[in-house]
Amino acid sequence: MHEQYNPQLIEQQLQQEWEQTNAFKVVEDASKEKYYCLSMFPYPSGRLHMGHVRNYTIGDVISRFQRMQGKNVLQPMGWDAFGLPAENAAIANKTAPAKWTYANIDYMKGQLKRLGFGYDWDREVATCKPEYYKWEQWFFTKLFEKGLVYKKMATVNWDPVDQCVLANEQVIDGRGWRSGALVEQRELAQWFIKITDYAEELLQDLDQLDDWPEQVKTMQKNWIGRSEGVEIEFKVAGSDQSMTVYTTRPDTLYGVTYVAVAAQHPLAQQAAVNNPELQAFIDECKAGKTAEADMATMEKKGSPTGLFAIHPLTGEQVPVWVANFVLMHYGSGAVMAVPGHDQRDFEFATKYGLAIKQVVAPEAGSAAVCDLTTAAFTEKGVLINSGEFNGLDFAAAFKAISDKLAAIGVGQVKVNYRLRDWGVSRQRYWGSPIPMLTLEDGSQVPVPEDMLPVRLPEDVVMNGVTSPIKADPDWAKTTYNGQAALHETDTFDTFMESSWYYARYCSPDHDKAMLDPAKANYWLPVDQYIGGIEHAILHLLYSRFFHKLLRDVGLVQCDEPFKRLLCQGMVLADTFYRETENGGKEWFSPADVVTERDEKGRITASILKTDGKPVLSAGMSKMSKSKNNGIDPQLVIDQYGADTVRLFMMFTAPPEQTLEWQDSAVEGANRFLRRIWTLAVEHKELFSTAVTGLELNGDQKALRRDIHKTIAKVSDDIGRRNVFNTAVAAIMELANKVQKAPVATDADKQVKREGIQTLIQLLNPITPHLSQYLWKELGFTTALEQSPWPVADAAAMVEDEKLVVVQVNGKVRAKVTVAADATEAQVLELAHAEENVQRFLEGVTIRKVIYVPGKLLSLAVG
Repeated sequence: MHEQYNPQLIEQQLQQEWEQTNAFKVVEDASKEKYYCLSMFPYPSGRLHMGHVRNYTIGDVISRFQRMQGKNVLQPMGWDAFGLPAENAAIANKTAPAKWTYANIDYMKGQLKRLGFGYDWDREVATCKPEYYKWEQWFFTKLFEKGLVYKKMATVNWDPVDQCVLANEQVIDGRGWRSGALVEQRELAQWFIKITDYAEELLQDLDQLDDWPEQVKTMQKNWIGRSEGVEIEFKVAGSDQSMTVYTTRPDTLYGVTYVAVAAQHPLAQQAAVNNPELQAFIDECKAGKTAEADMATMEKKGSPTGLFAIHPLTGEQVPVWVANFVLMHYGSGAVMAVPGHDQRDFEFATKYGLAIKQVVAPEAGSAAVCDLTTAAFTEKGVLINSGEFNGLDFAAAFKAISDKLAAIGVGQVKVNYRLRDWGVSRQRYWGSPIPMLTLEDGSQVPVPEDMLPVRLPEDVVMNGVTSPIKADPDWAKTTYNGQAALHETDTFDTFMESSWYYARYCSPDHDKAMLDPAKANYWLPVDQYIGGIEHAILHLLYSRFFHKLLRDVGLVQCDEPFKRLLCQGMVLADTFYRETENGGKEWFSPADVVTERDEKGRITASILKTDGKPVLSAGMSKMSKSKNNGIDPQLVIDQYGADTVRLFMMFTAPPEQTLEWQDSAVEGANRFLRRIWTLAVEHKELFSTAVTGLELNGDQKALRRDIHKTIAKVSDDIGRRNVFNTAVAAIMELANKVQKAPVATDADKQVKREGIQTLIQLLNPITPHLSQYLWKELGFTTALEQSPWPVADAAAMVEDEKLVVVQVNGKVRAKVTVAADATEAQVLELAHAEENVQRFLEGVTIRKVIYVPGKLLSLAVG
């Protein structure tokens, strides 16, 4: 056994052993309780970052802990391998996306192994492999057959330089994030999956998810956005046309002074034919933003159409305007505008001189103030200026007005959702081809199963503009039932792959179907899912939707994919910069900067290593390439070892909070592991001359009590609470006590040995290399990973003695050890026997005695 802790040596040795014995391979076993622990799989960008390390360390700690509970633990890993970043990297590096992706997978897999994560690598999947996306394509064709897939024209952000559709997040100040070109709004034929058919179930089943963060459930509820309102028909004056609007405030109907429609609305297009000014505005809207979040902050602009809508109850004509804040793909593309009671409508009406009517007044006794000269009154209240409905409150008005609209055939109560169907078409290359065929007559049919997968060619040349499968006319050509047909050249949104990967891990090599139902239903649902809060809506919502689709075709039985969810916080690091001549900032890696800090750890000075000149500190921020403050995990592993990194990640902050990277804290974690190593080395002989069952004295009982209290706390912190920093703190506290414990007698040795053994067991999920190496070196023949987790001895935790603080007139004068069941009189007697207490009782009278059993004796004298 080495005298000094050498993490590089022991970690390499253990990792080779785990790989050779396939230590983490798992199979279905009905005789054992299963536990499926999953961390969100990474995009193979080339290198792990510290966010990855934190996520995967949490998962591995939980998995190793549950394995020591005797459970059959599945912890797989794979690669979310399709997507635009691979295309951009391939263009920059003059290679093919497939080659770049596979090389990155190999490198990152090595990094994961170097960190000692216990994955069942036999279950590895890469979503860019045909054997994976074949079943995604097959599933899409089944959804088409069930009527859950359709194609329609949709407004998209179009980058005219990159020749592709951009997500709203990729449009920055109206320009493409990569090309810088002005983005256009285009109508393109897009494939959609009807997630809205499952909106109510997705909403209601959130109530099943008791072990999800409330924040995530709230975000999903808001995204689904269920509302009860009224769909109202407005006829167009002078024509037989009409338009529908949806409102959750029918009580404000009498306050409508105009109707606003989207630039793509048929009425807007029709009105623009002979109206150059309106057409120019519509063209301007095509270059605008389409994200709902942008609608709230952008300048409200509009143009009149010259058309008028007829109010369905009053018959009054109100103007129809085209407004840039109305989106065609939300609702019907038309809204009734009530500027008196909607702030957005108020701002628009004020800007363009449109009428503003008050139809809702504050309720009697309310402190609310309605002043329509300054802002809209948006609270609910009592109706005024609303004809027969005057005096009604919101609920009564909602019912009465909706009933009236229904009776005359121009309205109906309707449940609506903010959620929109999932557009899965992408015009880029590196993704799964959408398995649809266009026939000579223009009709579209799914690719037959015997033609799947539709393979994406991997040996391609990227020109940075057009997708290779769009640029090659021969790729799309095929036949269907003897007639010529063309493959769809759009590819799937990469959320498709990440929406079902968790299920494929259950039977990754199954080549007869998408899933092996027997295996899927053994493992699912995932017991613990771990990933960043940034995936709270889209990924998690799409996965929940996909799971319900899998259930409805009979592949899985449970309703939800993830039983328990943990969202880990970001990893922050110091940022340093110098201002450049053009007013910008040049950012420097923390690894290249030497800092001086005060007693509170705050940076007081910092210089660049290369030139010794000062740099400025910009504080802590998320590790990112833009600020050059990412810490390469490999460098830290090479310096301190994987176990130090793992311990630091678990100890420094609660898992859901941000973690601040501090070199000094990493060094502190390493020092602690060296202490554990030294403790085991110096007392190795205790394990070769084991003696048990000896009678213990008070101090020995106290240490054993601390040992078992720590077992109880760490078990609860990891297993139930998922609060790892407090578990590590408890282990460190116990280590201090065990280290100081004497070895003078056999009973001393017995308790100290139990303490060292317990420390190693409790550390195993967090620092498995150190723990398992020491375990073997101390003579245990059963591998630690297969050994049971220590169980807290309830009898050992019972305190038979208490330390009572004795105060005289509020000042501590002594501490006395008493029996746990000692009476007040007995404690008082012991206190009187203390010399330092006696001094303060001479010549005075005890006027009051307060005794808090087992804790405090307070004497008031005078």
